[in-house]
Amino acid sequence: DLTARFRTFRYKIFHCNADWTPSPLSEIEFTYEYNDYPINNYQASFNTKVPYYHYILEIPKLKLSGNYLLVVYEDTRPAKLIFTRRFMVYQPRISIFPQVRLSTGITEQRTHQQIDFDLDYKGYEILSPQEDLKIVIRQNFRWDKVITKLRPTNVRIFDQRLEYRPFDLSNNILAGNEFRWFDTRLSRGVGMSVDNIEQLPDQTVARLRTDVSRLGGGATFQAQDFNGQYIVLNRDTQNSTNEADYINVVFTLQSQLYPNAQVYVGGAFNLWQLEDSNRMTYNIERNVYEASIYIKQGVVNYTYFAVQNDGRTNETAFEGSFSSTANDYEIFVYHRPPAARADQLIGYRLVEFGRR
Repeated sequence: DLTARFRTFRYKIFHCNADWTPSPLSEIEFTYEYNDYPINNYQASFNTKVPYYHYILEIPKLKLSGNYLLVVYEDTRPAKLIFTRRFMVYQPRISIFPQVRLSTGITEQRTHQQIDFDLDYKGYEILSPQEDLKIVIRQNFRWDKVITKLRPTNVRIFDQRLEYRPFDLSNNILAGNEFRWFDTRLSRGVGMSVDNIEQLPDQTVARLRTDVSRLGGGATFQAQDFNGQYIVLNRDTQNSTNEADYINVVFTLQSQLYPNAQVYVGGAFNLWQLEDSNRMTYNIERNVYEASIYIKQGVVNYTYFAVQNDGRTNETAFEGSFSSTANDYEIFVYHRPPAARADQLIGYRLVEFGRR
């Protein structure tokens, strides 16, 4: 909490269906305790230029599998919403056998990846295997990069096995490019991809090297690519949780003005959100896009993308898409058992493609 003053927070948990709409379950059906929890574990920042409070919570044990929404609010007023965060609880009732490969499509084979998989549901009752399961595939832990509405292409009733290999390429997704990254683990020195460090009395400014478009250059392999994620770490301290500082990171992208669109820089560090804080402005004199964002010290992956005026996101505008890119994929399998009133998560599998 960067307001730098102590505040009291509480949270509630809500059960959701596979499509993240609220389920009709009452709280007593999925919680063991009263569903209103205080966040009592916190630490004040120590020896940092940017003061903050770091809060930690441990999600309590829940009765049911499925999708959940954690809602954090200030004081005892749920209407004073601070943020929400999705999480999932799964109970492994079926087995998933995935295969991620280059797309079998003619025009997609250089830019897309394909996720084929089988489901084995031996010992688990499914009344209508063709209709009852809901599948979600997520790329790099991002809810804005998902595949849904897949149906089995082959039902092997006697083997209790479902095959998902659609011919319409509905299980294909843009592969993207390897993520760009920078290293601010040492605030006194210049880390990877950092051009210079400026020490000011109230903040540290890290200006990254000027980036250029990778649209036509092929996939760029990075040793520190975390598939969009980040690690908080200050190498000068023993406890990065409250001793890592927030660095004012300045991003610069060399490019002509992208027409009819806003340009953003993002990653897991800001949950891939489109906000004023990560929207870039164009410097006509230098022909560059610029943005400055406070990001906690560590190793951070990021990428550039454009959002058209009609709301469509173009992730390949500056990065391109190459089928050899390393990505993480998650497969979620939801089912609503007979007489149940909400979707439950009965299968989960993480697949690493191209990991180096």
